Amino acid sequence: MYDREHKEYLRKLRLNKFFVHMCQIIIIVSFIFIWEYLSSNNIINSFIYSSPSKAFKTIYSLYQEGNLFNHIWVTVYETFISFSLATILGTIIAIILWYSKFLFKVIDPYLTVINSLPKVALGPIIIIIFGANINSIIIMALLISLIVTISNVYNGFISTDKNKIKLLRSFNASKWQILIYLVIPGNYHVIVNSLKINVSMSLIGVIMGEFLVSKEGIGYLINYGSQVFNLNLVFGGIIILLVVSYVMYVMVVYIEKVLIRNN
Repeated sequence: MYDREHKEYLRKLRLNKFFVHMCQIIIIVSFIFIWEYLSSNNIINSFIYSSPSKAFKTIYSLYQEGNLFNHIWVTVYETFISFSLATILGTIIAIILWYSKFLFKVIDPYLTVINSLPKVALGPIIIIIFGANINSIIIMALLISLIVTISNVYNGFISTDKNKIKLLRSFNASKWQILIYLVIPGNYHVIVNSLKINVSMSLIGVIMGEFLVSKEGIGYLINYGSQVFNLNLVFGGIIILLVVSYVMYVMVVYIEKVLIRNN
């Protein structure tokens, strides 16, 4: 009886997952079809809004010229570096701030101000300091994702069950032991979930950086297309960016499942 009910429950889960994926596919296909129809029948200005067919032809031209994967690789590499740095540094800084409440009170206003500051405004300063190269792009992405990581992880740390902390203190546990054996393990899901936010924020930062200084990458393609009024290249770059963003998200979700399964 129990096995039958369990199998039925799993079947419903699989069916629900199937319908979710089908709806997602239908939405994408419908959007592309409507966009192509409106453009082909001159209901919208095809010069301004391009069309899926023109955008995909532009992407294929980049592939034939041998430039497509180079631009993708440059953006992915920059995103990976800034994503890794933001995750590691953000977690370490959050641990330090949790360990020292005095330091957190001193730093907190600065974190808030820096987080609210449009990072693109710092672009000229970053370029002057680090040069018009990949370093500036990585620093730009790091500034965008680092503060968010610190805030998310720190808020998770201070939300740790106070009763459990009191219990460990009753056994004369040091603050370091509480951190190692309770706070970090108890907020493992917070740290892992921050990966999802980091990858998107890092990608945003990289694209912003490529708008300013890069001569390669997806951001460069979009920016160059807008400068020469090649809207097909702009929309082609956006489509490539969406695909890259989705692939990165899927990879992070897979890593998250692996890490959670092993802990």
